[in-house]
Amino acid sequence: MQKITSKDNEFIKHIKKLKDKKYRDLSNEYVIEGIKLVEEAIQEKATIKQIVLCDDCEKNAAIPKDLMYEIAKQECIYVTEKLFNYLTEVQTPQGILAIVEKNGQDIQIDYTKDIIVALDDVQDPGNLGTILRTVDSIGLTQILVSKATADAYNPKVVRSTMGAIFRVKIIECEDLKQTLKEIKKHKFKVVVSSLQTDNTIYDIHYHKKVIIIGNEANGIKQEIQDFADEKIKIPMLGKTESLNASVATGIILYEYVRQKRG
Repeated sequence: MQKITSKDNEFIKHIKKLKDKKYRDLSNEYVIEGIKLVEEAIQEKATIKQIVLCDDCEKNAAIPKDLMYEIAKQECIYVTEKLFNYLTEVQTPQGILAIVEKNGQDIQIDYTKDIIVALDDVQDPGNLGTILRTVDSIGLTQILVSKATADAYNPKVVRSTMGAIFRVKIIECEDLKQTLKEIKKHKFKVVVSSLQTDNTIYDIHYHKKVIIIGNEANGIKQEIQDFADEKIKIPMLGKTESLNASVATGIILYEYVRQKRG
Protein backbone atom coordinates (compact mmCIF):
# COMPACT_ATOMS: atom_id res chain seq x y z
CA MET A 1 0.00 0.00 0.00
CA GLN A 2 1.44 3.36 -1.03
CA LYS A 3 0.93 6.24 1.39
CA ILE A 4 1.84 9.85 0.65
CA THR A 5 2.32 12.45 3.38
CA SER A 6 3.95 15.39 1.58
CA LYS A 7 2.55 18.18 -0.61
CA ASP A 8 5.82 18.10 -2.52
CA ASN A 9 5.17 14.63 -3.89
CA GLU A 10 4.97 14.74 -7.71
CA PHE A 11 1.71 12.81 -7.78
CA ILE A 12 0.10 15.31 -5.39
CA LYS A 13 1.33 18.16 -7.59
CA HIS A 14 -0.19 16.37 -10.59
CA ILE A 15 -3.61 16.20 -8.93
CA LYS A 16 -3.50 19.88 -7.99
CA LYS A 17 -2.58 20.85 -11.55
CA LEU A 18 -5.62 18.95 -12.87
CA LYS A 19 -7.71 21.87 -11.60
CA ASP A 20 -6.48 23.73 -14.68
CA LYS A 21 -8.23 23.08 -18.02
CA LYS A 22 -5.03 23.33 -20.07
CA TYR A 23 -3.38 20.70 -17.90
CA ARG A 24 -6.47 18.47 -18.07
CA ASP A 25 -6.35 18.71 -21.86
CA LEU A 26 -2.63 17.97 -21.90
CA SER A 27 -2.86 14.93 -19.63
CA ASN A 28 -6.28 13.82 -20.95
CA GLU A 29 -7.41 13.27 -17.35
CA TYR A 30 -9.77 14.82 -14.83
CA VAL A 31 -10.60 14.42 -11.14
CA ILE A 32 -13.81 13.06 -9.65
CA GLU A 33 -14.60 13.17 -5.96
CA GLY A 34 -17.02 11.48 -3.61
CA ILE A 35 -18.35 7.98 -2.99
CA LYS A 36 -21.21 8.15 -5.50
CA LEU A 37 -19.09 9.43 -8.40
CA VAL A 38 -16.33 6.88 -7.84
CA GLU A 39 -18.95 4.12 -7.59
CA GLU A 40 -20.57 5.33 -10.85
CA ALA A 41 -17.17 5.45 -12.57
CA ILE A 42 -16.50 1.82 -11.59
CA GLN A 43 -19.99 0.69 -12.66
CA GLU A 44 -19.73 2.47 -16.02
CA LYS A 45 -16.25 1.03 -16.59
CA ALA A 46 -14.61 4.43 -16.92
CA THR A 47 -10.83 4.30 -17.27
CA ILE A 48 -9.71 5.02 -13.72
CA LYS A 49 -6.01 5.79 -13.41
CA GLN A 50 -5.71 6.00 -9.63
CA ILE A 51 -8.00 6.20 -6.61
CA VAL A 52 -6.88 8.40 -3.72
CA LEU A 53 -8.14 7.58 -0.22
CA CYS A 54 -7.83 9.39 3.04
CA ASP A 55 -6.08 6.94 5.37
CA ASP A 56 -8.89 7.29 7.95
CA CYS A 57 -11.68 6.32 5.52
CA GLU A 58 -11.74 2.65 6.41
CA LYS A 59 -11.67 3.45 10.11
CA ASN A 60 -14.69 5.73 9.73
CA ALA A 61 -16.47 3.08 7.61
CA ALA A 62 -17.85 5.82 5.35
CA ILE A 63 -17.30 3.77 2.20
CA PRO A 64 -19.51 0.65 1.86
CA LYS A 65 -17.64 -2.65 2.07
CA ASP A 66 -18.80 -3.84 -1.36
CA LEU A 67 -17.48 -0.65 -2.92
CA MET A 68 -14.18 -1.01 -1.05
CA TYR A 69 -13.89 -4.47 -2.59
CA GLU A 70 -14.17 -2.94 -6.08
CA ILE A 71 -11.86 -0.07 -5.18
CA ALA A 72 -9.21 -2.58 -4.06
CA LYS A 73 -9.02 -3.85 -7.65
CA GLN A 74 -7.79 -0.40 -8.75
CA GLU A 75 -4.47 1.33 -8.17
CA CYS A 76 -5.03 2.88 -4.75
CA ILE A 77 -2.97 5.56 -3.07
CA TYR A 78 -3.51 6.60 0.54
CA VAL A 79 -2.87 10.10 1.88
CA THR A 80 -3.08 11.69 5.30
CA GLU A 81 -6.26 13.51 6.28
CA LYS A 82 -4.40 16.83 6.16
CA LEU A 83 -3.16 16.10 2.63
CA PHE A 84 -6.59 14.99 1.45
CA ASN A 85 -8.08 18.25 2.72
CA TYR A 86 -5.39 20.04 0.70
CA LEU A 87 -6.54 18.21 -2.45
CA THR A 88 -10.31 18.29 -2.00
CA GLU A 89 -12.64 20.59 -3.94
CA VAL A 90 -15.68 20.16 -1.68
CA GLN A 91 -16.65 21.56 1.71
CA THR A 92 -17.53 18.22 3.29
CA PRO A 93 -15.20 15.68 1.65
CA GLN A 94 -15.94 11.96 1.86
CA GLY A 95 -12.29 10.98 1.78
CA ILE A 96 -12.14 9.57 -1.73
CA LEU A 97 -11.26 10.92 -5.17
CA ALA A 98 -10.07 9.44 -8.43
CA ILE A 99 -8.23 10.40 -11.58
CA VAL A 100 -10.15 9.36 -14.67
CA GLU A 101 -9.20 9.35 -18.34
CA LYS A 102 -11.24 11.71 -20.51
CA ASN A 103 -13.28 10.62 -23.52
CA GLY A 104 -11.19 9.77 -26.57
CA GLN A 105 -10.28 12.65 -28.84
CA ASP A 106 -11.48 10.92 -32.03
CA ILE A 107 -15.13 10.53 -31.03
CA GLN A 108 -17.49 10.33 -34.00
CA ILE A 109 -21.05 11.67 -34.04
CA ASP A 110 -23.73 8.99 -33.82
CA TYR A 111 -26.31 9.75 -36.52
CA THR A 112 -28.66 6.93 -35.52
CA LYS A 113 -30.30 9.01 -32.75
CA ASP A 114 -33.60 10.88 -33.18
CA ILE A 115 -32.10 14.11 -31.89
CA ILE A 116 -28.69 15.61 -31.22
CA VAL A 117 -28.14 18.36 -28.63
CA ALA A 118 -25.54 21.04 -29.38
CA LEU A 119 -24.39 23.80 -27.03
CA ASP A 120 -23.42 27.19 -28.46
CA ASP A 121 -21.08 28.80 -25.89
CA VAL A 122 -22.94 27.79 -22.70
CA GLN A 123 -20.72 29.31 -20.02
CA ASP A 124 -22.03 28.41 -16.59
CA PRO A 125 -20.57 25.15 -15.21
CA GLY A 126 -23.75 24.46 -13.22
CA ASN A 127 -25.88 24.83 -16.35
CA LEU A 128 -23.59 22.57 -18.34
CA GLY A 129 -23.62 19.87 -15.67
CA THR A 130 -27.42 19.99 -15.41
CA ILE A 131 -27.79 19.83 -19.20
CA LEU A 132 -25.53 16.77 -19.34
CA ARG A 133 -27.64 15.14 -16.63
CA THR A 134 -30.84 15.96 -18.55
CA VAL A 135 -29.41 14.61 -21.81
CA ASP A 136 -28.50 11.39 -20.00
CA SER A 137 -31.96 11.15 -18.44
CA ILE A 138 -33.68 10.98 -21.84
CA GLY A 139 -31.35 8.28 -23.14
CA LEU A 140 -29.00 10.29 -25.31
CA THR A 141 -25.34 9.28 -25.23
CA GLN A 142 -23.64 12.28 -26.85
CA ILE A 143 -23.61 16.06 -26.81
CA LEU A 144 -21.88 18.58 -29.08
CA VAL A 145 -20.20 21.59 -27.50
CA SER A 146 -18.72 24.65 -29.17
CA LYS A 147 -15.11 25.58 -28.51
CA ALA A 148 -16.14 28.39 -26.14
CA THR A 149 -18.54 26.27 -24.06
CA ALA A 150 -17.47 25.71 -20.45
CA ASP A 151 -15.15 22.75 -19.92
CA ALA A 152 -17.21 19.61 -19.27
CA TYR A 153 -14.40 18.24 -17.06
CA ASN A 154 -14.41 21.23 -14.72
CA PRO A 155 -14.85 19.80 -11.17
CA LYS A 156 -18.11 21.75 -10.64
CA VAL A 157 -19.54 20.41 -13.92
CA VAL A 158 -18.46 16.85 -13.11
CA ARG A 159 -20.14 16.97 -9.67
CA SER A 160 -23.40 18.40 -11.02
CA THR A 161 -23.69 15.70 -13.71
CA MET A 162 -24.28 13.12 -10.95
CA GLY A 163 -22.51 10.44 -13.01
CA ALA A 164 -23.83 11.41 -16.46
CA ILE A 165 -20.27 12.44 -17.40
CA PHE A 166 -19.42 8.73 -17.71
CA ARG A 167 -22.34 7.94 -20.04
CA VAL A 168 -22.52 10.97 -22.33
CA LYS A 169 -19.80 11.52 -24.95
CA ILE A 170 -18.57 15.12 -25.04
CA ILE A 171 -17.82 16.04 -28.65
CA GLU A 172 -16.02 19.39 -28.90
CA CYS A 173 -16.54 21.23 -32.18
CA GLU A 174 -13.74 23.45 -33.42
CA ASP A 175 -16.30 25.25 -35.62
CA LEU A 176 -19.91 24.56 -34.61
CA LYS A 177 -21.42 25.91 -37.84
CA GLN A 178 -19.14 23.70 -39.93
CA THR A 179 -20.08 20.69 -37.80
CA LEU A 180 -23.77 21.48 -38.32
CA LYS A 181 -23.18 21.58 -42.08
CA GLU A 182 -21.80 18.06 -41.88
CA ILE A 183 -24.72 16.88 -39.76
CA LYS A 184 -27.19 18.28 -42.30
CA LYS A 185 -25.71 15.93 -44.87
CA HIS A 186 -27.17 13.11 -42.75
CA LYS A 187 -30.69 14.55 -43.22
CA PHE A 188 -30.86 16.30 -39.86
CA LYS A 189 -32.52 19.72 -39.49
CA VAL A 190 -31.11 22.43 -37.24
CA VAL A 191 -33.57 23.82 -34.67
CA VAL A 192 -32.95 27.00 -32.66
CA SER A 193 -34.96 28.81 -30.00
CA SER A 194 -36.10 32.29 -30.97
CA LEU A 195 -38.68 34.86 -29.99
CA GLN A 196 -39.00 35.75 -33.68
CA THR A 197 -41.37 32.89 -34.50
CA ASP A 198 -44.92 31.74 -33.83
CA ASN A 199 -43.87 28.07 -33.69
CA THR A 200 -43.59 26.58 -30.23
CA ILE A 201 -41.77 23.50 -29.00
CA TYR A 202 -45.08 21.63 -29.46
CA ASP A 203 -45.28 22.38 -33.20
CA ILE A 204 -42.34 20.33 -34.48
CA HIS A 205 -41.73 16.61 -34.81
CA TYR A 206 -38.57 15.60 -32.92
CA HIS A 207 -37.04 13.31 -35.49
CA LYS A 208 -33.67 13.95 -37.16
CA LYS A 209 -33.28 17.27 -35.37
CA VAL A 210 -30.26 19.08 -33.91
CA ILE A 211 -31.43 21.14 -30.93
CA ILE A 212 -29.19 24.17 -30.33
CA ILE A 213 -28.93 25.64 -26.82
CA GLY A 214 -27.44 29.13 -26.68
CA ASN A 215 -25.29 31.24 -24.40
CA GLU A 216 -26.93 32.40 -21.15
CA ALA A 217 -26.50 36.13 -21.88
CA ASN A 218 -26.47 36.36 -25.67
CA GLY A 219 -28.46 33.35 -26.82
CA ILE A 220 -27.60 31.55 -30.04
CA LYS A 221 -25.14 33.30 -32.35
CA GLN A 222 -26.74 35.07 -35.31
CA GLU A 223 -24.83 33.01 -37.87
CA ILE A 224 -26.26 29.82 -36.32
CA GLN A 225 -29.77 31.31 -36.24
CA ASP A 226 -29.48 32.26 -39.92
CA PHE A 227 -28.35 28.72 -40.69
CA ALA A 228 -31.27 27.07 -38.85
CA ASP A 229 -34.02 25.15 -40.61
CA GLU A 230 -36.63 25.72 -37.90
CA LYS A 231 -37.19 28.18 -35.07
CA ILE A 232 -39.19 27.43 -31.93
CA LYS A 233 -40.03 29.09 -28.65
CA ILE A 234 -41.25 27.96 -25.25
CA PRO A 235 -44.74 29.42 -24.72
CA MET A 236 -45.00 31.45 -21.52
CA LEU A 237 -48.05 32.81 -19.74
CA GLY A 238 -46.20 35.28 -17.52
CA LYS A 239 -44.09 38.35 -18.24
CA THR A 240 -40.71 36.59 -18.23
CA GLU A 241 -39.35 36.31 -21.79
CA SER A 242 -36.47 33.90 -21.24
CA LEU A 243 -35.48 30.97 -19.03
CA ASN A 244 -32.27 29.62 -17.56
CA ALA A 245 -30.41 27.60 -20.23
CA SER A 246 -30.62 24.30 -18.35
CA VAL A 247 -34.33 24.79 -17.53
CA ALA A 248 -35.11 25.58 -21.18
CA THR A 249 -33.17 22.50 -22.28
CA GLY A 250 -35.17 20.30 -19.94
CA ILE A 251 -38.51 21.66 -21.19
CA ILE A 252 -37.56 21.15 -24.84
CA LEU A 253 -36.09 17.69 -24.39
CA TYR A 254 -39.04 16.42 -22.39
CA GLU A 255 -41.37 17.44 -25.20
CA TYR A 256 -39.27 15.02 -27.27
CA VAL A 257 -39.85 12.37 -24.58
CA ARG A 258 -43.60 13.06 -24.59
CA GLN A 259 -43.74 12.65 -28.38
CA LYS A 260 -41.65 9.50 -28.28
CA ARG A 261 -43.84 7.92 -25.61
CA GLY A 262 -46.96 8.90 -27.52
